Amino acid sequence: MDFNMLVDAVSQNAAFLEQTLSSTIKRDNFTARLFDIHKQVLKEGIAQTVFLGLNRSDYMFQRNADGSTALKQIEINTISASFGGLASRTPAVHRHVLNVLSKTKEAAKILSNNPSKGLALGIAKAWELYGSANALVLLIAQEKERNIFDQRAIENELLARNIHVIRRRFEDVSEKGSLDQDRRLFMDGQEVAVVYFRDGYMPSQYSPQNWEARLLLERSCAVKCPDIATQLAGTKKVQQELSRMGILEMLLPGQPESVARLRATFAGLYSLDMGEEGDLAIAEALAAPSQFVLKPQREGGGNNLYGEEMVQALERLKESEERASYILMEKIEAEPFGNCLLRPGSPVQVVQCISELGIFGVYVRQGKTLVMNKHVGHLLRTKAMEHADGGVAAGVAVLDNPYPV
Repeated sequence: MDFNMLVDAVSQNAAFLEQTLSSTIKRDNFTARLFDIHKQVLKEGIAQTVFLGLNRSDYMFQRNADGSTALKQIEINTISASFGGLASRTPAVHRHVLNVLSKTKEAAKILSNNPSKGLALGIAKAWELYGSANALVLLIAQEKERNIFDQRAIENELLARNIHVIRRRFEDVSEKGSLDQDRRLFMDGQEVAVVYFRDGYMPSQYSPQNWEARLLLERSCAVKCPDIATQLAGTKKVQQELSRMGILEMLLPGQPESVARLRATFAGLYSLDMGEEGDLAIAEALAAPSQFVLKPQREGGGNNLYGEEMVQALERLKESEERASYILMEKIEAEPFGNCLLRPGSPVQVVQCISELGIFGVYVRQGKTLVMNKHVGHLLRTKAMEHADGGVAAGVAVLDNPYPV
């Protein structure tokens, strides 16, 4: 819930976003295009009055030198945070497997988990506050969506509340979307209350037509999940800047306990902006490459650089202003464990694994009033240690369940 408040605070602080991203947008065209839309919306005036965040904050357990462990944040996902639907189904799968093996006591210990219900609850609250009983939820989907069943779980939860969802592409919005004089959004002649993005987080997902569609959606008074400022709040550069002393206190004044809890989860985060600070960070990473990860301003997995790849990239970037489009992060050293990963075409065998824990958070704000702020479930992904990067969609990690002992 602390990270929900933090993301919401960042999204409302236009000056902080502009200052933080000023070097990045000079060298990263994708972030620059998003920021251009942000500026256009601010100039025209923000039409929406209800704001919705469906976030997932991802963590690993850092193994310390003294043998203790600490939960450290990898990143926070503010757009198209996936697997809430599938994570709602995995407890039943593991319970079934254990029951088949006559391990009923162990099956009973699998934690219940239903993020799809909680995520839908947030969308439903935003839809209700929008205030039009006949308005729809517009889910922005990709042309070829491999993760459709994850999304359908949330759609079905909304349908059970008699809230109808339509799936459209950016191209459809460009061709058939419109705003009326009050900037209400219409799609195929039907009013839209909530726009739920499951697309639009990678450069390859935008054509010139798609950028125009995104601007149209952002200019509307429909509730966007996320709005453009909240997407920018989830960038790696913002994550790095939040770790600076005094920034959390500025964004969350009078909340020292929340600040302490947030800061305790931060791994080392380092700017690569031109100057002495960035030079020092690069020198440290080149001297000990196994201790760092190089991260671009990208979502979707498989973008980070490790080891020799990171070294080659830093050698290429160290004298270039392009380095400002990356950040360096301390590599989290998790405690490995033995497990079997069930994947198509792969033999079932015990391998050394590490896991990543995601916590789903939902918040809804009306004007300046936070009307919902809660965590709604978790996601556990497990992968073999041999893979430095890549997730479930890349075929590297598998969906898992925590097992309390």
